[in-house]
Amino acid sequence: MTIVTILPSGKTIDVEAGTTLLAAMQGAGVAIDAKCDGKGECAGCHIALVGGRKGVSKIGPVENAKLDTIIGIGSKSRLACQASLLGTEDVTIELIAA
Repeated sequence: MTIVTILPSGKTIDVEAGTTLLAAMQGAGVAIDAKCDGKGECAGCHIALVGGRKGVSKIGPVENAKLDTIIGIGSKSRLACQASLLGTEDVTIELIAA
């Protein structure tokens, strides 16, 4: 299990490896605007990966293409629907206002 801390609330959730950050947040009742049902098309689940980079899958081509279209992304930007937990270390994310 991986502990995911969600900022700014500080809420923590225990999540199994292989779960996407989007599925983890939805399962914990965290409101997130994901209109494309996790296909990496809308960027409504844009988050910042604050800590635990090695605990999350690498950016794939679908996510990379979408991130390239977002104004104001940073080096910590990820799409929660495309980032799967690896179970190797705990993760801290920050919700980014749409």
